[in-house]
Amino acid sequence: MTHMALEMTESLEERCNRILRDMEGSLTARDRVGLQDFVLLEAYTSESAFLENLRKRFHENLIYTYIGTLLVSVNPYKELGIYTKKQMDIYMGVNLFELPPHIYALADNVYRTMLTESNNHFILISGESGAGKTEASKKILQFYAVSCPSTKLMDNVRDRLLLSNPVLEAFGNAKTLKNDNSSRFGKYMDIQFDHVGGAVGGHILSYLLEKSRVVHQNHGERNFHIFYQLVEGGEEDLLRWLGLQRNCQQYSYLVQVGEGECAKVSSINDKTDWKTVRKALTVIEFSESNVESLFAIIASVLHLGNVKFIADSRGYATLNSSPEIHWLSKLLGIPTQVIQVGLTHRKIAARSEEVLSPFTIDHAVYARDALAKAIYGRTFTWLVNMLNESLANKDSSRKTVIGLLDIYGFEVFNVNSFEQFCINYCNEKLQQLFIQLTLKSEQEEYEMEGIEWEPVPYFNNKIICDLVEEKFKGIIAVLDEECLRPGEATDMTFLEKLEEKMAGHPHFITHKLADQKTRKTLERGDFRLLHYAGEVTYCVGGFLDKNNDLLYRNIKEVMRQSKNAIVQLCFPTTEPDSKKRPETVATQFKSSLVGLTEILMSKEPWYVRCIKPNEGKQPGSFDDVLVRHQVKYLGLMEHLRVRRAGFAYRRRYQIFLQRYKPLCPDTWPNWKGTAAEGVQCLVKHLGFKPDEYKMGRTKIFIRHPRTLFATEDAFEVCKHELATRIQAKYKGYRVKGHYMRQREAATTIETCWRGLKARRERQKRAWAVKVIKKFIKGFMTRNQPVSVDNSEYLDYVRQNYLTRLKESLPKTVLDQNTWLTPPPIMKEASEMLRKLYTRYMVRKYIQGMTTERKAQLQIKGLTSSLFKGRKENYPHSVSRPFVDTRISEEDIHIKVYQMIRQEHIKCSCGEV
Repeated sequence: MTHMALEMTESLEERCNRILRDMEGSLTARDRVGLQDFVLLEAYTSESAFLENLRKRFHENLIYTYIGTLLVSVNPYKELGIYTKKQMDIYMGVNLFELPPHIYALADNVYRTMLTESNNHFILISGESGAGKTEASKKILQFYAVSCPSTKLMDNVRDRLLLSNPVLEAFGNAKTLKNDNSSRFGKYMDIQFDHVGGAVGGHILSYLLEKSRVVHQNHGERNFHIFYQLVEGGEEDLLRWLGLQRNCQQYSYLVQVGEGECAKVSSINDKTDWKTVRKALTVIEFSESNVESLFAIIASVLHLGNVKFIADSRGYATLNSSPEIHWLSKLLGIPTQVIQVGLTHRKIAARSEEVLSPFTIDHAVYARDALAKAIYGRTFTWLVNMLNESLANKDSSRKTVIGLLDIYGFEVFNVNSFEQFCINYCNEKLQQLFIQLTLKSEQEEYEMEGIEWEPVPYFNNKIICDLVEEKFKGIIAVLDEECLRPGEATDMTFLEKLEEKMAGHPHFITHKLADQKTRKTLERGDFRLLHYAGEVTYCVGGFLDKNNDLLYRNIKEVMRQSKNAIVQLCFPTTEPDSKKRPETVATQFKSSLVGLTEILMSKEPWYVRCIKPNEGKQPGSFDDVLVRHQVKYLGLMEHLRVRRAGFAYRRRYQIFLQRYKPLCPDTWPNWKGTAAEGVQCLVKHLGFKPDEYKMGRTKIFIRHPRTLFATEDAFEVCKHELATRIQAKYKGYRVKGHYMRQREAATTIETCWRGLKARRERQKRAWAVKVIKKFIKGFMTRNQPVSVDNSEYLDYVRQNYLTRLKESLPKTVLDQNTWLTPPPIMKEASEMLRKLYTRYMVRKYIQGMTTERKAQLQIKGLTSSLFKGRKENYPHSVSRPFVDTRISEEDIHIKVYQMIRQEHIKCSCGEV
């Protein structure tokens, strides 16, 4: 989806939130959360001001701050919820300084610059162990995985790029005193993109794996993660096949008495990590045989660490048949006897032939540990090569590249050895490159914009780099010379040679060369270098052995007999023999740094500087002394001085005009001319003095932060006024719109209601007309036979007659005159109903008669049949049939009599 389409689909709430985020640079925000770009610090030469700004932001959970395009990241040691998919969407396609600093902003700008300019870039991520370098590289990879175009092929490459991290972390990371997931190797990863920006491949380079960790760890530290993951998370069948027990305490290389006593770490879940590694190996398409061979090698290293030597009568080391030797033989595919001889003897030249010379116990242990380191180191190299094959881009067309360099930071421990010497030398070289590239980019920008370049004073650490790497004179040259010379060379003879050649060098001190005061802080076996980041004291103990990293020739020959496929590749038969001494570790590392420097010099640089706020990994804790030390050795003040040498602030004309055009009536709301003319008009209106700014070809350069702050403060005031006006207009627009919608809705409802009522009225009238017509026609044809025309009318007549008849039925049997006269159509029915009703009344009357009354009537009937027509006074006797049974008036109580008189009662019956 294009940027314009995203804007169109952006909701009102999202747009408001975006505007609010853009207000972080306001005056209030500056006071509360500090500056989001150190270049705008007024006291830019003050470390205290630098730290204060960093502290403010850290306590507000703003862990990112810019120095120009360099990103400073402080490890918060807690989840902040700023790495969601929504955050990624916010920072996609946004200018670097448009939103608050974020690693996504840096990653997006690198990506878009690469696409626009079609050139290669790299991001250098550096910092102390535990500062968050590995996490930063993961976040960048995750951002590219989401933001890049997606196809099935690209998704496959993306998954492999992402899952290469857990594999490399398992085999190359370990718990140290300062970090539970410390990278013990340097890593440079190239991500290859096609012309549309899709990730199509990758390549990984590794530097100086800390192999000595395989056989030795300091107190409170662990070996590489993969050993613990295999033992704790491996399936039961796999462990049984490898001859391992689910108990790290059983293996000397994992738990060394008095040293590495921390097999389990609360922040690490070895079982879960094991599942992640197994899944990653599947996605990266490691074959099942390769996976088995790989884990067999890891298990063989653990078994090798448990191999114990016994001294014979002459004091030489011997090996009996032990379970460890058995498992080594099985896992590596080497005969038991060959392993026993290889670990207890070495080949030496005697006249014209080679003979086996037995080891002492100490030499045998040294040879065993050397073999363990060699196996692991070469397996790690094989693993990186396999990852590169999996990530390789098969398309030969030109690709653009973004490199990620996750390199160890400057290390200072209580005891600093050969590894710290190499790591700190690497940081010196990168600092030298960093300053050179920063100065170069600054100078190129000034020249491109037509601004006069002013030379910048800075500390050039070339003198320190030369002290370490100079041919024939440097520390590495002296170390190699001492490693290669015949005779008894020791760490102390190496130190004596250094004192001889480095005497008088301002950055090199030993116990012998130091003054009386400094000598008290140095042991006789130490030397001290004054790095750009500060003084570091190194103990020379172990320098020669670690630099030689020798593996006896006969042990190599033993490993070449292995049937393990990976071991065969790691110890090829074509490998040069030991007649010519291989390069030392320091020389190899120096050469690899030269190669790395050439790679970086060919690309455009971007930087992420990671800072650890405290040693205890505590959220919210900011240790000023520790942070100050890191700010110094990361060269942040040097970089700030270079960025501030001329002008503190620079922006493209379009961006500057777009932000500040409300401050000038001539540029608001729309400027008709070019952006440069608009900016010139704007700064003239704001009253910028000629020495406060310069107009470049595409950018405006502002010399002092205070000038920018004054502009920003004026914009803040103007913004509130504009916001008020916009709010008023918008509220009026919303209310008017709401009213118009309501009025339109009311009109629509009224129209619909009136139409509905009219339709109903018309339907009623049509029905009424139809009914009346039918009634009239039925009335006119009422006397005719039943038809369609009069059927309904006749039904009405019937219903009406029956209804009226119901209300006026006769009350007694003798009532023959109140029957309702029927219409012609109902005459027959009326007569039938009358008869039925009469019978009903008679039945009712009879049912209501008493037995005595019924007997009297029967007698009366019989009498009537006897005397009717025969007796003259019959009618008179019939009318008074019960005279003899009447009560005389004399027998009636006076009160009853009065009642009878009042009620006009003529007769009564009852028992006396």
